[in-house]
Amino acid sequence: MEKPCLFCQIVRGLTSTEILHSTEILVVFRDIHPQAPVHLLIVPRKHIRSVNDLTPEDQAVFGEMLLAAKAMAAQFDISTSGYRLFVNVERGGGQVIFHLHMHLIGGWGR
Repeated sequence: MEKPCLFCQIVRGLTSTEILHSTEILVVFRDIHPQAPVHLLIVPRKHIRSVNDLTPEDQAVFGEMLLAAKAMAAQFDISTSGYRLFVNVERGGGQVIFHLHMHLIGGWGR
């Protein structure tokens, strides 16, 4: 039996995770193992295993993820100083939780 998806549990409100931003399509919350002063995860509500599982119907999902990243960078006052966005794909690419998500990191030297 496959282990329950942690991000699906967070999206459904089944954990104590603080949701920083929420739309019909996605949620944003802090990474529990931050690698920068600001380290957020942008996660679609729909379970999409990885980038390799995106379909043409998911184009809006990824676009909304990018726009959420831009908004959160502004909210956390790192849009001008700069930030990094990345998506790990599959185990060999560093993906640990198999639910599509984007990392937003920044805040060094602000």
